[in-house]
Amino acid sequence: MAGPKRDKLTIARRPLARQTAFMPYDWRDIGEGEARLVLWPFRSLPRKGFVWFIAVTVTLLAMPLLAVLGSVILWGLLPFMALTVWGMWYALQRSYRSGETREVLMLSPTRLSLIRSDPGRSERHWETNPYWVRPILRAGPVEDYLTLTDGAREIELGAFLTPEERRTLHDQLLRRLADLR
Repeated sequence: MAGPKRDKLTIARRPLARQTAFMPYDWRDIGEGEARLVLWPFRSLPRKGFVWFIAVTVTLLAMPLLAVLGSVILWGLLPFMALTVWGMWYALQRSYRSGETREVLMLSPTRLSLIRSDPGRSERHWETNPYWVRPILRAGPVEDYLTLTDGAREIELGAFLTPEERRTLHDQLLRRLADLR
């Protein structure tokens, strides 16, 4: 059904080198001319890796404490080591929370809608007619800044993507919008 058709389209549209690369977004063909794109920030440290990292850090920080076991120096070092582990824990948890950001682009012949959801904020919506939408790559403070514009309003897409991922996504959006027209 949609799976094999999608694979043939993907193979025909992307160069061979790009087929095996991992991209932090996913295109899904929903029906006739309809597609859904979900984008998310890439996180290089999975949850299992997080547990291992904290465990190894605690173990390595505890080794020097063996030499001062039973002395007053232990109580002087312990708070700083505990603060170090807590600081890493907090920073990684905050990074995971920011990784919950999602952008969902729904594309159909009559409507294009973009929904961005960030943790702790309300969802932001943008809807327009796909006929007028143009994806634009700009140079600026961010390399290859990707925006969608319908002439009246401009909105950023994939702010958390790398420049190469934004260029690839730009090409895919151009093709999909051209197919709709």
